[in-house]
Amino acid sequence: MTRFVVDSWAWLEYLEGSILGEKVRESIADEKNEIFTHVLSLVEIMSKVRRKEKDTNAAWRAIVTNSRIFTISEVDSKEVGLLHAEIRAKQPSFGLADAFVLSAARKLGGKVLTGDPDFAHIEDAAMLS
Repeated sequence: MTRFVVDSWAWLEYLEGSILGEKVRESIADEKNEIFTHVLSLVEIMSKVRRKEKDTNAAWRAIVTNSRIFTISEVDSKEVGLLHAEIRAKQPSFGLADAFVLSAARKLGGKVLTGDPDFAHIEDAAMLS
C-alpha cells in the first residue's frame, strides 16, 4: 500500500479536470493507495476555489470523500517550523504550507502527490508530469 498526501496543487488540478488532474484521479481511485489531505491544504484549496468563484461545497465534498484529513498538533508545529527553516535555507520559494504537507507525508511513511515545482528535489515527493 502506498500512502499519499495530496497537496493543494494536485487537488486543484483534480478539481479542474486537467490532464494532470486525471493522474491524481487515478491515484485516488487505486485501491492500493491510501489518500490523505493536510488540513492546511484544505484551507488553501477552499480559498482558491472561492476566489475563482467555483463551487466550494463540491470541492470540499470531493476532498473529504476521497481522502482522510490530517490535522496538526503543537508538536507537529515545532517540527514543521524546523523543517521549513531547513528547506527554505536551500530553496527560498518553499512555502510554509508545503512544509506541513511534507511533514505529514513523512509522519505517515508516504509521499507528497504533487506537480508543484517546489517539490522537484524533495525525495518524499511523487511528482506528476
